[in-house]
Amino acid sequence: MSTNLQTRWLGRISYEEGLELQESLVRDKMAGKAGDTLLLLEHDPVYTMGRSRDESSLGEEMNLPHPVHRTNRGGQATYHGPGQLVGYPILDLNCRGRDLHRYLRFLEEVIIKIMAEYSVTGIRRDGLTGVWVEDRKITSLGVGVRRWISMHGFALNVARDLPGFNAITPCGIAGVAMTSLSAECGRDLETREVADLGAEVFLRELENLPGGRF
Repeated sequence: MSTNLQTRWLGRISYEEGLELQESLVRDKMAGKAGDTLLLLEHDPVYTMGRSRDESSLGEEMNLPHPVHRTNRGGQATYHGPGQLVGYPILDLNCRGRDLHRYLRFLEEVIIKIMAEYSVTGIRRDGLTGVWVEDRKITSLGVGVRRWISMHGFALNVARDLPGFNAITPCGIAGVAMTSLSAECGRDLETREVADLGAEVFLRELENLPGGRF
């Protein structure tokens, strides 16, 4: 399968702006008016909550330092903010196997390959979605689909200081320690630098899919 992927760096935008753009791209793709797109960006500080009746991972919402947005991805509460690379792939999964489990493993592999470029070893943990460095979580994943067109995606911590995580139970995992690419590689990285590299890695991994399917 030929790969025609457009990547776009959006800089820092609100969560609402990012969601509106995703919705527009998904509609265009369902109508055959758009190809595959990878949006790369940072968000203004926000907490998001996925499709779960159990919202205990948010803690006391009234005491949170940033607003909460409930959304149509999978998973529990997480934090987005400056210093974190967010990726929203808008892909047609109809022709790539319609397998969300394999799609999530693909996103994890992309992150692991990005981290390797900075000599940081990323791993998976049994039964848990995301990417880790030993027992420290560095990337959260949460995806949604509409007629098998993907939206939402991944959040890779880049900056050392991401205090927004301290007010919640990230991804509902009690006692989890969050880390970042800058902390693990020992030098301060710019999100845009990691985004540019991430776009290259994502495209390469997409092109290397056996038979074009996840």
